[in-house]
Formats: sequence, C-alpha cells, structure tokens
Amino acid sequence: MIKITDALIENVLKKAASSPRKRANYNFHKTCDAPIQRMLNAAHPGTCVRPHKHENPDKVEVFVILKGRALIVEFDAKGRPTDHMILDPSRGGYAVEIPPRVWHTFIALKPGTVLYEVKEGPYNKEVDKNFASWAPEEGTEEAQAFNKRLIEHLKI
Repeated sequence: MIKITDALIENVLKKAASSPRKRANYNFHKTCDAPIQRMLNAAHPGTCVRPHKHENPDKVEVFVILKGRALIVEFDAKGRPTDHMILDPSRGGYAVEIPPRVWHTFIALKPGTVLYEVKEGPYNKEVDKNFASWAPEEGTEEAQAFNKRLIEHLKI
C-alpha cells in the first residue's frame, strides 16, 4: 500500500521550497517504463510550468489537488486560453483531466500546493512534452510575466 501522509507531503514541499524551480516531484512509479506514471507535484507561487501538450505518444494527464490552490489552464494552438479551473478543495474544485494533444499548464496560487498527478507512461524525456513555441521558457523573467498576464486575463 502506498500512503500519502502529511509527513510525505511536507517533505516534498520542503524540497520544492529549496529548489530554484520552486517545485518538486515525488514519484510513486518505480521506473520510467511504468505504464502509469503517478507522482506528487509540490509547488509554490513563482514556479513556472511552460505550456505543453502530450502527443506522439498521446497521453492523458490527471491533476488532483491534495493541498493548496492551483490554476489549470488549457490553450488553443495560438496560446489563447480556452478553458481553466481553479483546484481548491475548500471551494469544491478537486481535479481535472487533460486529454492528449491539448496545450496546458498549471500555476500554484498558494504556498504549499500539492497535486497528485497521473499520466500514461512510459516516460521518455525526449518525447514526453511538446513545449509551446508561443510560451517563454521556464526559469526566465518572461515566464513569470506570462503567468502574471494569464492570471490577470482570467481575473483570478
């Protein structure tokens, strides 16, 4: 039995806080070849997840909020938001499922945000994500500005 406890969540959050990216994963799957990738994705405000999609191979991705508050956004091919949801258990928003070939990102809106993420495997870094050319690279000032504009545009 795999157990997700406060102690595990706090440990992953500490790793995220000390990471330059302000996020950290804790994988439950044993190898990258596993047919289902399951992990905790801990994040703090200021982390940037470059919009991407999963295709070739196509993969479904699921995010379930365990702690905190996160914004999940889907985009069209030109980078315009097409749908979004705030994951916040205190407000009745618990999970989203992103279909294959859909541009998406997530933004941590509250310190100590933790998502349980499930994605089809296997994981191959070379083909796992197709990053959006219309979005700035992670770790740049432009990425921070992109997130800020997105939050303002969606009136979050």
